[in-house]
This record gives sequence, C-alpha cells and structure tokens, in this order.
Amino acid sequence: MKWNISDKQLAGLLDQMTPEEKVALVSGQGLWRTATNYRLNIPEILMTDGTYGVRYSIDQIEGPQDSDSQLASFLSVVNADPSRGVEGAFGATRPATCFPNGSSFGCSWDVDLAYELGEALAVECQAFGVHILLGPGINIRRTALAGRSYEYYGEDPVVSGDIAAAVINGMQDNGVGASLKHFACNNSEVQRTTMSSDVEERALREIYLKGFERAIRKSNPWTVMSSYNRLNGVQAAENRWLLTEVLRDEWGYDGLVMSDWHGIKDRPASLNAGNDLDMPESGARKQELLDAVKDGRVSMEALDEACQRVLKLVRTAHNGARDDVTVDYRKHHALARRMAAESTVLLKNEGGLLPLDGAKLKRIVVVGAAAKEPVIQGSGCATTRPTDVDVPLDEIRRLAPTAAISFHGVTDFDAGCATEQAALADIDAADIVLFFGNTEVGYDGEGSDRAHLNLHDGQDELIDRLSRRNAKMAIILAIPDAVVMPWIGQTPAVISAFFGGQGAGRAVADILFGVQNPCGKLTVTFPVQLEDTPGFLSYPGENNRHVYSEGIHVGYRSYDKRKLQPLFPFGFGLSYTSFDYANVVADRERIDAESTLTVSVDVTNTGPVAGKEIVQVYARPHAPRLIRPLRELKGFAKVELQPGETKRVSITVEARDLRYYDPDYRRWLLDVGKFSIEVAASSRDIRGECVVDVDAAALPLTILNVESQPSMVLEQEFVRKRFGAFLQVQLDLDDEETEKMLEYCGGSFLGIYNTVAWVAGDKITKSDMATLLDSINRDLGAAPGKAA
Repeated sequence: MKWNISDKQLAGLLDQMTPEEKVALVSGQGLWRTATNYRLNIPEILMTDGTYGVRYSIDQIEGPQDSDSQLASFLSVVNADPSRGVEGAFGATRPATCFPNGSSFGCSWDVDLAYELGEALAVECQAFGVHILLGPGINIRRTALAGRSYEYYGEDPVVSGDIAAAVINGMQDNGVGASLKHFACNNSEVQRTTMSSDVEERALREIYLKGFERAIRKSNPWTVMSSYNRLNGVQAAENRWLLTEVLRDEWGYDGLVMSDWHGIKDRPASLNAGNDLDMPESGARKQELLDAVKDGRVSMEALDEACQRVLKLVRTAHNGARDDVTVDYRKHHALARRMAAESTVLLKNEGGLLPLDGAKLKRIVVVGAAAKEPVIQGSGCATTRPTDVDVPLDEIRRLAPTAAISFHGVTDFDAGCATEQAALADIDAADIVLFFGNTEVGYDGEGSDRAHLNLHDGQDELIDRLSRRNAKMAIILAIPDAVVMPWIGQTPAVISAFFGGQGAGRAVADILFGVQNPCGKLTVTFPVQLEDTPGFLSYPGENNRHVYSEGIHVGYRSYDKRKLQPLFPFGFGLSYTSFDYANVVADRERIDAESTLTVSVDVTNTGPVAGKEIVQVYARPHAPRLIRPLRELKGFAKVELQPGETKRVSITVEARDLRYYDPDYRRWLLDVGKFSIEVAASSRDIRGECVVDVDAAALPLTILNVESQPSMVLEQEFVRKRFGAFLQVQLDLDDEETEKMLEYCGGSFLGIYNTVAWVAGDKITKSDMATLLDSINRDLGAAPGKAA
C-alpha cells in the first residue's frame, strides 16, 4: 500500500494528534511493528531481524500480540539453544536464504558483492511484507571472544563502513530500509545492558564511531539503532551527546533512531536524547513518556520532532513496498555459494598441498561432525532458517567420485573406544585427511561471549594427534572469529570459512579441489595466544565498567605498535596463484585538508591460474604530533586477473581519512609533514609506497595555557615569534635580550608563567599571559570548545 502524503499533510496529521496518539506513534506495536492510527489512517510498518538473512518469525509476527506473549517470545530468541536446530531453538520461522555471516563476508572485501547481498535481502523482505531489516551491524571486533562478533565485518572501520554502506544501498535502492547498528561500542555480550564501555574520546571517534560515520555518509540508512550498553557511564539509548550532538549535529544524519529491543531504561531521557522510536511495545514506558510530556520534562516540540521522523519513515517504507515480488531461492542459493567462495580464506598451504586432484586421490578421510552437519551461522536474533544447506561431505564426494571416502566423528578417536584403532588405521592409509573443526555451537552468540579461543570438544588436541600420524592434512574451520591454533606447526593447510552460510559446503569443496581459487583475506588479526590480544588485561570489565585500555590501538594497530608477531595478520590471505605489485604512484605529491589523493599500482598475476587479489592502501605518518598507529587502512580494491595479466589499480583516499582527533582541541586535525602511502597485500606485507607532503597548521602538542611547559610553547616558530614579541614589549627588551630570555625559558621544566615570573617578577601578570596564549590558540584555529 502506497502512502503518498506530502510534508504539509504530515504536519497536518501531527497537528490533529492527541498527546496519547503521539506517544503511541513513537512506541512499538507488538514486537515488530510501529503503531497504527486508524482514526488518522496512519499505517504501520513491519520490521524484523537479520543482518545476513531474513528471520521472519511466524509466531511473533502473525501470532498473539499481547505483551505477555510477545515478551516470552522475545526472550525465547535471545536465550535460544541453536544446538537444537533453527526451528527447535527459534520457533516457527519462514525459510530464507542464509548468506555468509558478517565475519565471513567481510573477508570478501567486495563492495559490489555487498550491494548484491543488499538487493537479495530486499527481495526476500518484499516477499514477506517486511519494510525494515534490522541490520547491518558494524561494531568493531576488538576482541575475538565477543559473542556477536560473527555478525560484524572486522576490526577496522574503513572496511566495515564501506561494506555496510554497499549492503544498505542495495537494500534501500530496492525499497527496503536498513537499520545500522549497534550504536555504539556494543563490543561484548558480558552484562551487555548494564556494562559501561569506557572509551577515551580519540579511540571512540577514530575507531568505534568512524565506521558508522563512513557508512552513513555513503548510504544514509533509513534508521540507526542505539545499543544496549552504557557508553562512558550513560545508557547509549539515552545519550544525547551520541545521538544528537555527534549523529545529527556533526554528521548531519536526518533519519530515525530506534532503540534495540527493550534497550531503553528511561523513556523520557531517551526521547530527549534523540532516540525517536522505542521498540518493542511497552505499556510502562509509554506511560512514563506520557507523564513526562504532561509535566513538562519532555517538551511537545521534542515529541513532535520524533513523531515527524516516524511519519516520514512510514511514508518512505510504504512508498518503497512492492506486492509483485517473488523470490528465486535457487538464484539466491547460488549467490550464497558465490559469496562464501569469495569470502573463504586460505591461511596456510605449505608445500602446495592444495588444491586436490579428485581424479588422482584413492583414499580420503573426512573427520569432524561439521562435515555432515555444517556450522553455517551464529546464535541469536539474526539466526536464519535456511532454504537449503550444502553439506561438505556430499560436495567432496561430488568432486572425488572415484575415491574411497570414509568419515569419522571426533569421538571415534577416543582412547580405548571400539572404533579407535580402525579410525586411526584409516588416518594412516589416507592420501589426504580433511578435518572439519569448529568452535562450540550455541554457547557463544547473542547474550554470551566465548570463554576461550580454542576449538570445541578437544578438537585442537585431536588435530595435533592425527597430524603427527599423517602429515597430509587440511583443516577447514567454521568459526565466529579468530581462534588460536596450537597445532599450526604440524598441519600444512588451513582454510577458514568462518560462518559461511548455507552455500559454504559447496564453496569449501570447490576451493579444496581447485574449482575455485581462494581470494578472501582476513579482516581481523589472529593472535598466537589470547594474552596477545590488545584488550586482554581489561576484558571483560568489572563493577559495571569495561575500560577499553588499548585506546586507538585496536587490532593490527596494536600488534604493529608492540612489534608483536600475530598468527595471521590483518588483510592476509593466500591464493593458488601469485601477484606482483609495481609502479606505485600518487597523482599528487602535496595535499591539504580539501584534497583527494589517488594511488595507482600495476598488479600482475604471475601464477598459473586466474585469481583475485585484494589490494590494500595504508597511510603511515612520519612525524605525528600525537601518538598514532604505525599504519592504518585507508582504502582497498579487489581485482580479477588472468594468468600473466596486468591491470592498473587505482584507489582514492580523501584527506579527511588521514586526520586524527584531538580531544583537547575538539577537532579533527591533519598532521603537517610527510605521509607514506603504502600499497600492500596485507598489513604486514607492504609491496610499495610513495611519499606525499601535507600542508597543514603546525600546532603545539596541546592547547597552550600558563601552565604549559616552555618547550611546548616555543617548539613552533610561529608561536615562538609571538611569545618573543610579547616579552619584548612587556619587559622592554631588545632583540638580543629577547632571544636570551627565550633560550632561558626553553630550558625550564616549570610552567611558562612561573618560568617568566622567576625573572620578571610582577612585570607580567598571569592574566596578560593567559590572554596572549588564548589569542595564539585562536589564531591557530584550535580554540578550546570549538566544534569538530
């Protein structure tokens, strides 16, 4: 049903509404709908979960809508045990394509494919009558233990933001709205509704908010979802700094902000903060808001503004809806296979063990339940009932039809059991052993972090044991995020599919047997041990506070800064071919704050088969004013090359992406001086670089005041001259005396005023010097309190 209504008519509807109707409009109706107003003919819109598939719950959407039933249904999803299967754990849901989860698909680094995902999700939503799909989620994967890390794309905001923007554009160009989530710093499931993510402002802006800003700037999602956690002590859903000052005033976002489900604890505070829509329906919270409107704690103006955003969303959603859509699930299954193939990462291939030749293999042994019952997705509100599932063991049989293929579960090798000796004999006689490993199914996920980074149920020990009997072993991993690999020295080949969706079984088999050349690359760093992870010492927090102690040094930034060798670095992934890089050139040698820089490189496929390479661009400041990471990702591109083919790859970097945030100056700033623009195959494999000069203000290390150390005041020539002129006038000095006074000051560890006063006595007042320093700060464009 189209709802063609003008802005003027929307305003007219608002004028006719009672306070009770307005409060209802900014509150959910049941679990998944906005409120209908029959008196004014305002329709509802339907939303549902899903970041990698549409979870349409028949019971929740089409069943009883009373509050008791809805709450019980909601809790059943959050607390579900996926080991019982999707239907058993999550109730009756309509089948939908289960595409690769975020941690898998992020490894594709493919924004065009992300747009296709968005298109496919929109088609399935349209067929179900869903107007808003609650995703994508782009929280930074700062710890591999995080229960919902499988939903998110990576540890870096550039790749996360770009993939999210492409998914959103694919959805919204096809009439279905997105909800970018979880805003912000919902990076752990430990006490997720009460824990405060305590993050210093530089890290908050440069890492955790940057991906959201990038995605919003490139796609303008219809909605943004606030998160469950507190942020620096303030509930995210009630945080005006986050939802209004940053999101709307600084970034210019004009869409709707909704809460995560039951994420609001103080409804009046949340509306005043800028959280427009309270989901799902809560009679108690509606009454709280109505009471606050009546007694003036919430102004009618604030309520009207939220109502207007809801009405505009309803209009946009209904005008994008289509009732003539049918889903080609076979086509979407093929897309799921292609996405999984593009995302799977070959981590090790010692001696060229892979790809396998199915025609030459006589005996194949497959180990691990995941080969028969594939682990394709994580646990939580995003869990999707797949339309089909490719089974790895069946796909292996398809590609090796003449080989004798035997299967063993992990327990077949238990010491002393009846099957142990026969199973070990199979291992000894195999031409290749394919071990399908996975983390524990269902413990981690929404509501629970992982307890460790090992594989499940003694699999690490078994891999070590079996690989010592037969060195021809390939490990295939279904994991939510990074794992440790204590057996890595004994195993020649490792593939990670992460949670690769319903097509992963075919994709993995095709890679094993060379039908598909692997081209995925990691979007997180794999540690050697849990203790190496950047936030290890402060995880998971205590006394309701989780201090993000690593600051801006998240993921690869920390490993680089500490010169710590990871198990596998960010951006890493192998191929069955090889690539050479040459002729790295930037289109300009000097940039300023308004510049756009294009970096170009020749990439050549020097191997025997066609393949795809993911080219990464990093920026490395030579002399940063504040502490900065050694290098940071600034752009990327994926290129397909035939054997012997060379292509010129160009990647654009905006000067704004080279900036850092200074909390004292309250501004984004560019470092003056030189930057190396590095072209790389991973964060630890730099293939070439060029150097550019940056024109920017040379600023003191901090905002100057009378307590600043003289060395900080005098380090920049512009400031030194101004301060010298001040001393010359105030103390009646000649040029030579002024220079001696400056040299004297420069050697002092006292504050600048006390240093001068030691010699000058009361000839210069503290207020006069403060006035001078404030003037210098203003002239540098960095006065305290200036907005970013």
